[in-house]
Parts: sequence; C-alpha cells; structure tokens
Amino acid sequence: MTFDVAIVGGGPAGLSAALMLGRARRRVVLLDGGTRRNAAAEHINGFVTRDGTPPDEFRRIGREQLGPYSSVEVRDARVASIQGERGAFELRLEGGGSVTARRILLCTGMVDELPELEGFRALWGKSIFQCPYCHGWEIRDQVFGVLVERAELLDHSVMMRSWTRSVIALTNGRVAVSDPARAHLAAAGVVLDERPIRRLAAEGDRLARVEFDDGGSQRLDALFARPPQRQVALVQALDLSLDDAGYVRVDEMSRETSRPGVYAAGDLITPMQGALFAAAFGARAAAALNHGLTSELATSGALDGPRSS
Repeated sequence: MTFDVAIVGGGPAGLSAALMLGRARRRVVLLDGGTRRNAAAEHINGFVTRDGTPPDEFRRIGREQLGPYSSVEVRDARVASIQGERGAFELRLEGGGSVTARRILLCTGMVDELPELEGFRALWGKSIFQCPYCHGWEIRDQVFGVLVERAELLDHSVMMRSWTRSVIALTNGRVAVSDPARAHLAAAGVVLDERPIRRLAAEGDRLARVEFDDGGSQRLDALFARPPQRQVALVQALDLSLDDAGYVRVDEMSRETSRPGVYAAGDLITPMQGALFAAAFGARAAAALNHGLTSELATSGALDGPRSS
C-alpha cells in the first residue's frame, strides 16, 4: 500500500495530525520509534483536558483514540532514511522493511544538548525544567534558579517572577552582564550570581543546591534552563532549509518544508515548544496536507478511487 501520508514521530504533534487525517479518511501510517524528547518529564501540564497526565499515558490515550479510524495504521518503528520525491517517497525502517507514501510529515521533535554540568542530566525533567508554563505551578513560591549561559536568557529570569519571589540568575561565569541589564534584574527583584558553577547537588532525586567553584553554595529548589537544540539525524540528512536558530522552515500556509512533499510540525519548527503547541501545529499541518491531496486527486481524476472506511 502507498499511504497518503507517513507521519514520522508519535508525540503530541504526530498523534494530533494522525487523528485529523484519519477523520478526513486519509490512509496514514504513524511511525513512532526511538527516545521521546519528554521521556524524563513526569507530567504534561497546561494541556486542556489532559493537565497533569504522564507522557506515557498521554500517548496511550492518543493511540487508543486513533482506533476507530481504520485508515490510520500505527507502527512502533524508527525511520532510518527517506528517499524519493513528492508523490513517491520510500521510508526505510531500522531493522528492515519500508513503507511508501505520497507525503511525509515530520514530527520528530528536537534533541536537547544538555550541558556537561555535574548533576544536570540526572535532574533533567525532575528538578530542572525548560518551560515555567509547563512546570512552574507545581513548584510555585520556591527558590528558582535560572541558568543564564546566553545573554538573551536574562529576561527569562525576570519572567520567573510570575511564579515566585525568589529568583536567582546564574551566569556560570560565562555571560558579560551590562549595567542596564543589571539594573533591570535588580528592579525586578532577581538576584544575579556570576560565579562559575562546580556542580548541582541533589537530595534523593531532587535538586537541593548549586555549589560554586569558590566553595560557596546556594539553596535551590528548581532550576530552569534552555539548552541548545539540534535536529535529529534523520532531519539533518534531508538537508532542509533551517532558520538562523536551527529550526526547520515551513511555508506559513501549506506547512511544507523546502523539500517538496515533506512537511513538518511540532518542536522542530519553533522555539515555542510544549505539548499543546505541538498538537496544534500537527492539526494545522494535517489540514493543509488534506487540502493539498484532495486538490491533487481532483485534478488527476482520482478523487473517487478506493479509500478506507
């Protein structure tokens, strides 16, 4: 079978797109394999009707709700490579086998390049977070640290004042802070600490304090950080056009990338990341894909051909 759309990635964006396309009676294969970007997270928050849902449970529900749509097939498979062109793509799978599809929708997320800071990796997703909208409520009124390893993240520290009075901007000795920026932080009630960090110390599986090279320490209940990100190897191999920050460029209306027939949705196209945003981008891409496929089939006279129930 040649599918109308092969969706690569089964997170919120991929599941949302599969649901939308299934309801449009498109023949879809959802290929979901590999490590989830939010594997370390304990809950998905801020998603209406799913606030506080564990990521694995969210995916289980999403897959379950695809059940009534017989034109949608879900496979636990990882895509090794993509070849072909618009209308005739071949997706080769790790471990053998392949599928063919007229269109491809990439929902692969991004890879977070975590800093080589002792304690960081073990606490990522438990006491170290990227998004305060996703995790700030649960730890409100506690002591927040913000890892500021790029000057543009100083404003991120000020934003944290929505959730707590105790915010410490930690530059790890790597950012030159201008006098106006210092004044802005002070006016917002944010403490600036520019000492190089030796390690992040935990009690159990939770952050307890940050320890500095000079022997000092500071109590912290949570740390927010925005590590650099990169595209997964599969996306890199497609040589798609990226913006200056490394996100895949898509057409504003069609959601198509620079490679004809390849579309993208979710975290890989934007720094505005979160489960709810990804699901919305997935639905938007699915609608554009269905519109384009319908127009193409109508033009070719194949609109009334066989389709799944």
